Order: sequence, then structure tokens, then C-alpha cells
Amino acid sequence: MKISLLSNIPKRIPPLLNIPAAIAGGYSKDKVVVVLGATGTGKSRLAIDLATAFSAEVVNSDKIQLYRGLDIATNKVTDDERRGVPHHLLGIADPDSDFSASSFRAVAAASVKSILKRSRLPIIAGGSNSFVEALLDDSDFRSRYDCCFLWVDVAMPVLHSFVQDRVDKMVERGMVEEIRDFYRPNGDYSKGIRRAIGVPELHDFFDLESNSDEETKARILAEAIDLVKMNTSRLAFRQLEKIHRLRRIRGWRMHRLDATEVFMKRGGAEEAAAAWERAVAGPGAAVVSRFLYEMDSPAVAVTAMRRRVTAAAAAVMAHY
Repeated sequence: MKISLLSNIPKRIPPLLNIPAAIAGGYSKDKVVVVLGATGTGKSRLAIDLATAFSAEVVNSDKIQLYRGLDIATNKVTDDERRGVPHHLLGIADPDSDFSASSFRAVAAASVKSILKRSRLPIIAGGSNSFVEALLDDSDFRSRYDCCFLWVDVAMPVLHSFVQDRVDKMVERGMVEEIRDFYRPNGDYSKGIRRAIGVPELHDFFDLESNSDEETKARILAEAIDLVKMNTSRLAFRQLEKIHRLRRIRGWRMHRLDATEVFMKRGGAEEAAAAWERAVAGPGAAVVSRFLYEMDSPAVAVTAMRRRVTAAAAAVMAHY
């Protein structure tokens, strides 16, 4: 979704609300929003939409996007796509390091705490459900925070088709040359950024291209790209299975947002944008509003909050 649809979103809009949770409702726990979904479903887009509406910051939970490099291959959200929303834990780790789930738990918890200190809402978004699970399994985290789970879902046949097209667009943007910089004849694909889909799949092409004719090189490259597509689809399926397990076994109460209609209309930018607002962004904002303020919409929430805050806080609120 970040490749074809985020470019259609307007630039950052002013936040609707920016007051501490203690003033907003006196909750005993701070609030955290978690956006889940298979690769390519639009998690980053929704997180950014919500961040512009609720004065929030995004904490990346994609285990490969944590590493520096391969911005195209790992489909990192671009500066323009972020629309001014602060993002944490993007490209922070050395490409050759082994960033574990426990390491993520520590730095993500610190990021959440830092965001809340600035009276802003943390939104955790990314496809690595095992990392999110490690964070939420921490007893200290559970004791401090209430979490709202949003699940962006797309029918698998439709998502698979989108993934195929997305890989082709990544190749057009320079994915092969980007990955070439990470090629090593005896590369270790079990750790670091070289685990990223695309790096091991292109190994044979880089190995053989210097001793192959143009026809053979084209064939090997096409086979590698097909393998990238297949493995990306397999990843999406595994991620979806993990989400179902988290719902069934962990009992996570997820609010499912069906984005299938958006992907079926992706040929028309205006229709796709309207479908996104109708099926994903609007319902998602309503869920978060109820979670934060026990109201049906951010606008209603702001009105109600202004009735309850102190005179001094109300004067500040009048600015929004």
C-alpha cells in the first residue's frame, strides 16, 4: 500500500487533540494503539492517518525495517509518506547485527515511554507480530498500558495480486541494484538485514551474472524475481496465520478493518482513496476515539473533553 496509495493522501493535517491522558479521562493506564496486518495491507498508511488525527507518533515493529539500508527492498515508508509524523525504530540497527525480539522489547518500551512523556499517543505498527507479542508479553508493559488492536485485512487472492505488482514496481525503482550492495559470495542469510526477502533470492543471479550471456542472465533474474514474489506471498500468509493465533490463543481483541475494496479499486486513485476512508481510515479513527475517550468520533471526543477539563486546560484546548 505504501507504494501506490500513500502518495494520494494529503499532507499532514493539524491534530485534533493533544492533552495528557490523565486530564483526558483519569485512566490508571496509559493508552497505546497497535496496528497489525499482513505485508502490503496498508498498516503504515493507517498508522499515519491516525497519527495526524490524534497527535501521535509511530513506533516501527517490522524486524527488517529496523536495520539501516535496503529502503526499497524492505518497503520503508518514505519521508514524504510520513507527512511529518515522527517515526521511531526505522533504520536504527547495524545491517550485520542480530536484532532480537528482546532487544526490540527494550527499545520499543523506551520509545513508548518517551512518546507518552510528550503527551502524545504511541502507535505501534509493523508486520513482525512476534516482536509485538514479545513486547506485550512483558509483565511490566502489560501493567502500565492498555492496548487497542487494529487489524488491516485484505482477502488473500487480492493481496497476492497486489504483492506481485508491488515487487515489479520495486524492481523498477532499483531494488536489484540496491540489493547488489549487500551481496557477498559467502553471505550469511540467517541474521541481520540479509534475511530480507530479495537478498537470498538474488544470490544466484549475482553469483552467475559475470559468467553468463545476456539471455541466461535475464532468465536467472526473472526466476529470482518470481521467487521474491512467491516468498512475499508466503510471508503474508504466515503473518495472517499468526494474527489468527494471537486472537484465538492470546485472546487479543482485534478490530478488523477490511481493506479488500481499496485494493480492488487501486487502478483509480480517487475511488481507492474514497474506499480507504470509508472502509479503513474512518472506522479505524472511530475505534481509536472510543478507546481514548469513550466516544464515537474524534470531533465528539474533543467537544466532550472540553466540558470536563479545567479552565486552564480548556484555554489551551481552544487553540485546536
